[in-house]
Amino acid sequence: MSVTKRLLPLLDRVLILRAEALTKTKGGIVIPEKAQSKVLEGTIVAVGPGARNTQTGEHVPLAVKVGEKVLLPEYGGTKVELGDNKEYHLFREADILAKIE
Repeated sequence: MSVTKRLLPLLDRVLILRAEALTKTKGGIVIPEKAQSKVLEGTIVAVGPGARNTQTGEHVPLAVKVGEKVLLPEYGGTKVELGDNKEYHLFREADILAKIE
């Protein structure tokens, strides 16, 4: 069963799979875990229906879609464990800094 079937974000929230940090340089040197920088990129795995418009009550569609790569803030988001040994985070759409093309 895929991740999107197990967890569907609500409103304007987005489930993101963070890119993994480099553990080895191009020259083959292993980087210790404490020296690795936090990865600020991720791939969108699932999106909610969008925030509600306070005037009409309709959902406002999100500007991001499943599969897009995005730039994330250094701090924020809620860490989610789904049992497949990958690091997922829930962010609000407004917290995402940019799309990466």
